[in-house]
Amino acid sequence: MLFEKHMRKYYLRYSWLYLIGIISLVAVDVAQVFIPGYLGDVVNIVTRKPDDALEQMSHIILMILVIALVMFLGRMLWRFALFNASGKIEGDFRHEMFLKSERLSQKYYHENKVGSIMSWFTTDLETIEEYCGFGTVTLVDATFLGILVIVKMVLLDWALAIIAFIPMILIIIWGFLIEKFMSKKWTERQECFDDLYDFTQETFTGIRVIKAFVKENAELHAFAKIARKNKDKNVSFARVSVIFDVLIEIIIAAIMSMILLIGGWAVYSISTGEAMVIFGHEINMDAGMLVTFTSYFDLLIWPMIAMGQIVAMRSRAKASLKRVANFLDTEEDIKNPENAYVLNNVSGKITFNHFTFVYPDSKAKIPSLTDITFEIKPGEAIGIVGKIGCGKTTLVNSLLRLYNVEKGTIMIDDHDLMECDITSIRDSIAYVPQDNFLFSDKIYNNIAFSNRSIDRVKIENAARFADVHDNIADFKNGYDTVSGERGVTLSGGQKQRIAIARAYIKDSPIMIMDDSVSAVDVKTEETILHNIKEKRDGKTTIVIASRVSTVKDLDRILVLNDGKVEAYDSHDNLLKISKTYQRMVYLQELEKEVEGGNN
Repeated sequence: MLFEKHMRKYYLRYSWLYLIGIISLVAVDVAQVFIPGYLGDVVNIVTRKPDDALEQMSHIILMILVIALVMFLGRMLWRFALFNASGKIEGDFRHEMFLKSERLSQKYYHENKVGSIMSWFTTDLETIEEYCGFGTVTLVDATFLGILVIVKMVLLDWALAIIAFIPMILIIIWGFLIEKFMSKKWTERQECFDDLYDFTQETFTGIRVIKAFVKENAELHAFAKIARKNKDKNVSFARVSVIFDVLIEIIIAAIMSMILLIGGWAVYSISTGEAMVIFGHEINMDAGMLVTFTSYFDLLIWPMIAMGQIVAMRSRAKASLKRVANFLDTEEDIKNPENAYVLNNVSGKITFNHFTFVYPDSKAKIPSLTDITFEIKPGEAIGIVGKIGCGKTTLVNSLLRLYNVEKGTIMIDDHDLMECDITSIRDSIAYVPQDNFLFSDKIYNNIAFSNRSIDRVKIENAARFADVHDNIADFKNGYDTVSGERGVTLSGGQKQRIAIARAYIKDSPIMIMDDSVSAVDVKTEETILHNIKEKRDGKTTIVIASRVSTVKDLDRILVLNDGKVEAYDSHDNLLKISKTYQRMVYLQELEKEVEGGNN
């Protein structure tokens, strides 16, 4: 069994199932070691033909039937207990890993690919489950059955038993020697599987780009190369495993041949009146005893084969558990401070006080934002504009506590962001992300993501707020239409507006829209902005935009330039004081004129 720290709590939790299973398994082992003795008695009855032969045979048949019943019930019970326990451990492990994945920061997912993480959740957990279930059966069964049979064989004839045991010791030593090597081979195999998983996941995600650039053949060749490497690693591991199994089979066959040869010669010697002597021990073995001894060895074959299976399973499970444990032991960058302040009744006041931000994984350590200082009053609707890459999204991601920031640099209602409870921070903010991610689910459930119990009227009102209700109503299945993976069945504008509806229905005191109307027409944009002013009056709203028309009617506009605040004022004042803003207005006015001329 694996006694790594993450496993111990599960063994303890399901110890009652393991106890029932192991007791049942041992009971089966104890029952079946009686069978060789009865087989030997049957041979002796047939060869000697005593007067009460029929009575003895009837008794033996009855006892074998009782043993068969005990074995049948015992096997049912241990299967239910041990495989049930291993399944529960796998489920609990996966649940613990999922909760861990939710707590890890953005940095972790920048450094680790989705495909690799998914392989930990699937193949690695399945490998651990196999060892917790079938591995436990194999280990316990091989140990107890092996000990019981060895004792019986020694009691029957210790000299012949020693001859049978010498190769077994070699198998055990060989198993311990090869375990580390097989564990290394399995780790290499799993890493190749990670690469295959990564490539496949990335290909399916970008399938439209691949088709658009007619790169199907190139991707096929790339996949074939990765698949070939994966195949080679699998074959390499299988080769080592098979060689080990074949070696055990050869040793077993050799031992059986030796037992039959020596035992047969001993029986023949007894019939001639000259007993065989080995190690100074006289072997007195008749035909019945030889059948009993060989039957015991036949029972011992499974424990010997099981040794090979245990080595293979344990090496795989150790390698997989190490990968899973590394994931579970990953330090959580984003976590609550001690005695965290829980935000309640948030007014929406936000303060940035000399805020500077450097991405944790940035090697150059160049700040994305430098000395950002401004304040959003409760209930204000403000816009954030600037060139691409100036730090607009980074600014709001910091507000969502997706990254750690310096204490005292960001405040919500005059409470330091780093001293606040993370859940209460995010509960206070409704967020429309830049990528407008939608789940492969009904549109209804996508909008109601923050509260699945919300009624349909509010769902439809949220859709009207985002000016997408009519579009949804035109679909054949209306709000029951499945959006497809990442909203693939919807247009860009529809995805944006559904994401806005999803955020609006949360009714949070702070709402952030990160370039969320870039894919809609001007009329729809005006409708959404009008609804923001009307429906979110008295609540703080932050709108990041690439078009000046999106933010010009908001209370104030923050202009970022190269990660710094250039200006923070109303539209009219920015036209006087901000060169960046003036240039944005000029270029967009020029674009309108060009479009008008073309028309």
